[in-house]
Amino acid sequence: MSRIEAKPYWEFIRFCMDAQQQVPESIEKMDWEKLFLFMKQQALTGVGFQGIERLKENHVDVPRALLLRWYALSEKIKARNIYMDKCCVELAGLLAKDGFRSCVLKGQGNTLFYPDPYVRSSGDIDIFVMSDEGMGIKERRRVVLNYVRKKFPQTRIRYQHIDFPVFKDVEVEMHFIPTAKNNPVYNYRIQQWVEKQMPRQCANIVCLPDGVGTIPVPTDEFNLVYQMSHMMHHFFDEGIGLRQMMDYYYLLRKANDELIMDNGQLRMTLRYLNLYQFAGAVMYVMREVFGLEEKMMIVPVDERRGKTLMDEILKGGNFGKHSGLTQHSTGVKYFLKIRRNMRFVREYPAEALCEPWFRTWHFFWRLWNQ
Repeated sequence: MSRIEAKPYWEFIRFCMDAQQQVPESIEKMDWEKLFLFMKQQALTGVGFQGIERLKENHVDVPRALLLRWYALSEKIKARNIYMDKCCVELAGLLAKDGFRSCVLKGQGNTLFYPDPYVRSSGDIDIFVMSDEGMGIKERRRVVLNYVRKKFPQTRIRYQHIDFPVFKDVEVEMHFIPTAKNNPVYNYRIQQWVEKQMPRQCANIVCLPDGVGTIPVPTDEFNLVYQMSHMMHHFFDEGIGLRQMMDYYYLLRKANDELIMDNGQLRMTLRYLNLYQFAGAVMYVMREVFGLEEKMMIVPVDERRGKTLMDEILKGGNFGKHSGLTQHSTGVKYFLKIRRNMRFVREYPAEALCEPWFRTWHFFWRLWNQ
């Protein structure tokens, strides 16, 4: 799908998000099945149903069969969010009881950015875990690894996290580090930056909707950098979709509403961590898809990189699941990823050139640490 073909979908997304917006003219010629498929691929079905309900109020004729399917899916998303909230509270309580401080990354913390916390499509639970302040990454990894494998000996480990299958129907990833970069210099920098930030993040307690309980989540200041790094990491891994971009849009609005942003300091941090150029691409998506005002942007729009990012979003959908890349075997995928990421050398040389090296190193690191 081209950017021109996608514009009616972007108009619909803005209509869904803003109750003050008028029904877009493109609705008259909308292919409803294609719209539904697009919203599913981008994991925006719950948000989309808000718009569908408003279309009914404006006497727009939506096919009844589609309406029922969309309604059923939106109710599943709501029920899943309620359940995920309960799981997060239970998980944080379990870790606290066992002597760990924790912080729920993204996920159910991000639902709190939304006007309706039950419309965001939930995924797994990512939770950062630490025991003693001042403990280095290697020691923290060892402590967490021993804790998990006493309960679940065969769990899978990655550079950033280890699986913690404490729930039968919810994937949990316990993080030693919240994020990583392909380039070793910038990876070192972001790990040092993170280490200084995490004690405060583990102490930032918020209340989940409807009195479910409380969980620790990152501060908005931390999220502005961390979630940008997370999106960039996935951009080079398999892909990134509009759900993560929408999370960041609502984060930006919240940060602006609460007047917490120091753009000068934030830009210095983004430059130091090699996130500045990617942030310019993200601002392009913020403007084109969500209509974010320029005064809320953390860096200037980078149109060239932004168009590349948008093309990848349209091609792959949520986490690149619809690009065709993820369906291949590990060996084939290894070379397809190299070919894909070499297209980004001009725009992000430090990350693109180091990605094959990092992935190869990570493969042998996993074998050694299994």
